[in-house]
Amino acid sequence: MVIGLVVSVYLLMQKEKYIAQAKKFVVAVFKQRGADKVFEIGRLTNKSFGGFMVGKVIDSLIIGALSYIGMIILGLPYALISSVFIGLTNIIPFFGPLIGIVIGGVLILLQSPIQALYFLIFELALQQIDGNIIGPRILGGRLGISDFWVLVSITVFGTLFGFGGMLLGVPVFTVIYTLVSQAITGALRKKQLPESTDCYYSILAVEDLNDHEKNFGEATTFFSG
Repeated sequence: MVIGLVVSVYLLMQKEKYIAQAKKFVVAVFKQRGADKVFEIGRLTNKSFGGFMVGKVIDSLIIGALSYIGMIILGLPYALISSVFIGLTNIIPFFGPLIGIVIGGVLILLQSPIQALYFLIFELALQQIDGNIIGPRILGGRLGISDFWVLVSITVFGTLFGFGGMLLGVPVFTVIYTLVSQAITGALRKKQLPESTDCYYSILAVEDLNDHEKNFGEATTFFSG
């Protein structure tokens, strides 16, 4: 951990230089088209991971605030310090919220076992709301993917790669999702087929796409006129 912190400081101090060296390496190794594609993937990856971290911070702030408000309403002790722990540990996927709940629960248990039980029930319910509603909606909005795919990415990558998969699964999946979408759009464009998903709801065969595009074009012309 100490070595990691030291290395991270050096990377942040000279990140522009290292990025330039990486670009220099890519240009030297790949042809122009390949180098441009690597640069595009790099920008997409940076945007996805940055959006994910910002989304997690926003989500954790919301959960910390909701925890504090709920504890005040329920009349539970140590509301501020417990909510701070809940918000900070919520940044860590899956295990983080449990750590915060344990810390807050132990503090309250020293004063009142009954109130500790109320705290446990309330926080578990709040984490369910966060994991299934608040978190996916915030992360999906920041990353440009739906709530469903956020849940899928956390579940699949967490199952395959454990804690690291839960932590990095969403931004990694966002990069893969975007690249696949771009590839599909490019392939449809070469075949001169519609790119909009709306065109594919009611088709039974590929030939139906031509009729759909024709009707859409006529409707556009009519409204334009």
